[in-house]
Amino acid sequence: MTKHDIPYSILITDDDPAIRESMHELFVPRGFTIYLAGSGEEALDIARSRDIHLALLDIHLPKLSGIETLGMLRQSRVILPVILMSADHDENLLRRALAAHAFSVLSKPVSGNEVMYVVTRALEKYY
Repeated sequence: MTKHDIPYSILITDDDPAIRESMHELFVPRGFTIYLAGSGEEALDIARSRDIHLALLDIHLPKLSGIETLGMLRQSRVILPVILMSADHDENLLRRALAAHAFSVLSKPVSGNEVMYVVTRALEKYY
């Protein structure tokens, strides 16, 4: 991670608590502020009340999908890199994600090195 003046904050949204916890354990030791959400609605509530620099969203969430959540985040925060994650990564999903202006789509399970690399690239590009 490059040196920065302020600690970056990441919103991690996944309906699987184990994935949220493993992502939390990956980022906190590196100085990130982490917010965890189990649904798209919870993610939107957090994004409205906190200063978020990047969002990691699972595609398959209860009620609002990751792509729907991304669209709603874009309505209030135009500049926010969003990385989507999905266990069933296909061309249709990739097209929909890119049309919604996702920074990247990662296939689950994601490795710590892979997610850290993509998050670092996104933060460097946007900030």
